[in-house]
Amino acid sequence: MDQAGKLYCGGLNYDTTEQTIQQTFERFGTVEQVQLIMDHTTGRSKGFCFITFQDPNCCQQAISNMNGQELEGRTLKVAPATKSSGGGGRGRGGGYGGGYNRGGYGGYGGGDRGYSSGGYGGYGGGQGGYGGQGGYGNAYGGGGYGQQQGYQY
Repeated sequence: MDQAGKLYCGGLNYDTTEQTIQQTFERFGTVEQVQLIMDHTTGRSKGFCFITFQDPNCCQQAISNMNGQELEGRTLKVAPATKSSGGGGRGRGGGYGGGYNRGGYGGYGGGDRGYSSGGYGGYGGGQGGYGGQGGYGNAYGGGGYGQQQGYQY
């Protein structure tokens, strides 16, 4: 489900700041908030953020112009933000970013993220994993081992 005015931006350089992101995206409209996701253990950026525009109509222009573009030496992945489907725990094996699930914050053991219900991360580095949206490394959904479709980030 899309969140009006909110974008996912992945592939960030770990040293990129919220201020740099805001300055980069302000050319498409007023940025209300940049939420840079940090690793609680290391205190470093996880390489992705959420950007909220005051006017939701600015999102498509930002996606069209920034997806695939380079910022501070890294290629950005920009897409509409989607809500997580909720559910159980993070699972086992990968948790947030470790194990096989280097592509994001997937797990391996079901619940909110990972093996059976999708979410970000998973074996293929995209949204999903064995059972969820996107699937086993597919580019833009189509299932993989699961039934739902979605984007790979």
